[in-house]
Amino acid sequence: MNSTIIRQPTVATISPTHPSSHFPQITRCKTMRDIQQVHAHFIKTGQIHDTLAAAEILRFCSLSTLRDVGYARKVFHQMREPNCFSWNTIIRSLAESDGDEPMEALLLFCEMLCDGGVIPNRFTFPSVLKACARTCSLEAGKQVHGMILKFGFGSDEFVASNLVRMYVMFGAMEIAQFLLNKITVEYGSDSKLLRDKRRQEGTIVLWNVVIDGYVRLGDLRAARELFDKMPQRSVVSWNVMISGYAQNGYFKEAMEMFRLMQMEEVCPNYVTLVSVLPAISGLGALELGKWVHLYAERNGIEIDDVLGSALIDMYSKSGSIEKALQVFGVIPKPNAITWNAIIGGLAMHGCVKDALDFFSRMEQASITPSDVVYIVILSACSHAGLVEGGHWFFNHMANVHGFEPRIEHYGCMVDLLGRAGLLEEAEELILNMPIKPDDVIWKALLGACKIHGNVEMGNRIAKILMDMAPRDSGAYVALSNMYASLGDWEAVAKLRLKMKEMDIRKDPGCSWIELDGVIHEFLVEDDSHPRAKEIHLMLKEISEQLRLEGYKPKTTEVLLNMDDEDKESALCYHSEKIAIAFGLISTTPEAPLKVVKNLRICGDCHSSMKIISKVYERKIIVRDRRRFHHFEHGSCSCMDYW
Repeated sequence: MNSTIIRQPTVATISPTHPSSHFPQITRCKTMRDIQQVHAHFIKTGQIHDTLAAAEILRFCSLSTLRDVGYARKVFHQMREPNCFSWNTIIRSLAESDGDEPMEALLLFCEMLCDGGVIPNRFTFPSVLKACARTCSLEAGKQVHGMILKFGFGSDEFVASNLVRMYVMFGAMEIAQFLLNKITVEYGSDSKLLRDKRRQEGTIVLWNVVIDGYVRLGDLRAARELFDKMPQRSVVSWNVMISGYAQNGYFKEAMEMFRLMQMEEVCPNYVTLVSVLPAISGLGALELGKWVHLYAERNGIEIDDVLGSALIDMYSKSGSIEKALQVFGVIPKPNAITWNAIIGGLAMHGCVKDALDFFSRMEQASITPSDVVYIVILSACSHAGLVEGGHWFFNHMANVHGFEPRIEHYGCMVDLLGRAGLLEEAEELILNMPIKPDDVIWKALLGACKIHGNVEMGNRIAKILMDMAPRDSGAYVALSNMYASLGDWEAVAKLRLKMKEMDIRKDPGCSWIELDGVIHEFLVEDDSHPRAKEIHLMLKEISEQLRLEGYKPKTTEVLLNMDDEDKESALCYHSEKIAIAFGLISTTPEAPLKVVKNLRICGDCHSSMKIISKVYERKIIVRDRRRFHHFEHGSCSCMDYW
């Protein structure tokens, strides 16, 4: 009887044999007031002493969409001899509730065992396991696991699957995978099960749960190993891996997984597209992003706020702010996230006036800005050097919308003031802010010290950073670069020796360019590409063209102690220049070139790109770590302020 009741989820699907069919007055209840009136009638007529009638009242109060746990608790405690179904019902209700109720569910389970009148069944333990997970009590979960074995439910598929879920929630992946393997062996060898579609789907779901557990812990290798061993996969299996790679910064792996998915003829769904778009954004793979957009349109996948925001972000970060604006224009009711995406895109491309205009339009549309939008706006002000505008928005955020500035907002203000040369004001802001400064905010000020050549302050800030994050290369590299730009090679040598002794390594410069849907990646002085010889010849041609235009390489950008000739040679082989050279030999004349760089573009490359865009009559778009640079006709969209 109990299992029959459990398997009927809604009133709408009640069959004539379901216990609820005996109590039509309960099934007709639309509010808690209705059920209370029925309850009162049952008490008055004595019908409440019917175990089945009391159980149905309890079920409505505990598990319906109108549930009232407090009232359900009273109903349960008034029951003379609650059966197993009633115990299961109240335990499940408490386990699924917030606050202290999950702990109460565990206590009630203990009471059930001590009472001795009712023996737990296979429907008792899943709720108890959920209560263990929600109370963060792994020890209690292990004790319940022992009881499951004691009562003979260790081989029960329903109970075992919930055990796996509990261990995954605790991050106890070795136990979770052991149980998964056990379930797979016990049930996977059953030929009857192989023909049972429902059980097959249940097993796949369980594999997905364990893979997701590894992903949540950041163990992508273990997740991939398990994924590769799956006898069967669902679209969810692919989505978990794509999302896991993308969220952990493994963009190429996410895109490769997306391609494998299509090769195995698994149709991407809405979640797939939302999951893969951040990876496409990270690499700036515009052609693949366009394919995803077209796929959504052709397959009737609604471009709602979430997918729309992801597409806007993808187009923005892939260099096509025009397409981002088009997507924004067709979203029926943009929310704060969508507005944030388009404002952020405009700011990233240096369209500061448009970004501020969209902010005004958002307020006019009665959309309350989130505190994230203010980070984007302050960043836009920083890109354009709008110090007064930055101050205005910083105050507007707190005074008008009541947002308490976060560390990110202060970081934007420090960056804004630092870039504008107001180093003392920036440092004063850090020292007086109510939040403890992190390494990111100090790095912003250190970067400003490098830009404006303030070695005294740079030394002081670098030491703070070295104490705060002694293994982080950022402070060492910035200080070393500052010394190198001043020609203090002795100080550079000492600092680099210290880095070597501590095994601290600088992140290598890396650039990539997408051609015909393929990402080509280049490092500094990279000669590993199949077309390396042709690239080398094009780099020589570019150097000659720059010389003819009267350009002199900025050798101060080479932070090594070598003669000027060697420095000029080193500048030729920066990763972004190699990517541009490859683009020039691989595309038709006048085709725009889009390059993504993992670090900030150096001064020499920035100046060179302007001339290259003029000489070769190409539009060149470079996305560095901070923003976009649109080079065309010998000038850059950043107006040399970056």
